[in-house]
Amino acid sequence: MASVDQYINEQLSRGRAYFSREEALDSLGLSSQAFIAAATRLAKKHRLASPRRGFYLILRPEDQVIGAPDPVRWIDPLMKYLGFDYRVSLLRAAAFHGSSHQAAMVFQVIAPKQLRAFDIGRHRLQFIYQAPSTFSKTNVPDWLSQMKSEAGFAKAAGVELTLLDCARYFHKVAGINGLAQIAKDLGANADPNKLAKVASSYENSAVRRLGYLLDRSGHARQAKALEPFARKAKSMKLLDPSVKPLIESLSEPHEKNIQWMLVINEPVEIDF
Repeated sequence: MASVDQYINEQLSRGRAYFSREEALDSLGLSSQAFIAAATRLAKKHRLASPRRGFYLILRPEDQVIGAPDPVRWIDPLMKYLGFDYRVSLLRAAAFHGSSHQAAMVFQVIAPKQLRAFDIGRHRLQFIYQAPSTFSKTNVPDWLSQMKSEAGFAKAAGVELTLLDCARYFHKVAGINGLAQIAKDLGANADPNKLAKVASSYENSAVRRLGYLLDRSGHARQAKALEPFARKAKSMKLLDPSVKPLIESLSEPHEKNIQWMLVINEPVEIDF
């Protein structure tokens, strides 16, 4: 009977740096208790790490320093193990597409299921819930990219989907200024027609927010593609709804942008 040590070495020789408890038990013929004891011992030796119960990462020497491999190497098999579709988006996707200002300190994943964030080694994974109806409309192959690693591929939002995800969940990308920088950095790479198609699945206020920031960044073609959404708006919305005065009656009047039907209640700073 092979040991757990032999089993993980065999997985590495096949270029596979992860496995599930069920796979190991089927292969090794161990009892659950014996396997858990062996896995615990190997985790203490920094040979294994477990981002979710029943799913294990095999740590190569270079991974042991930071406690786990880059999540791009194992997010796809982890989500398959959990049984949920996903996409890498927001800050990590923005950096992937060339937003050099985004030193992504967190690996953000959008999924149609509420999942807890967790830390593993020096990595932090954050899951952003998107309603299943919206997720199914947006998580389509034509709007996705692939993040390649030596372990395979991970699903990631394409440029257009990244922009709209960031506009919808701007509070997860360092607020309005973070979103503005991403719009400036990535806007020129967005296909206007595809951007408009993706936008049809998002809240009108988020689309207008993105359109305004693309316009401000000089991405006229991309901004123009979103103008029809602004024309459908029936009321003004705050550019940054998270910023509200403590006493409404004492608040100073803000600029109103009629083109995008937005109240510019927060100054926007972009590095050019």
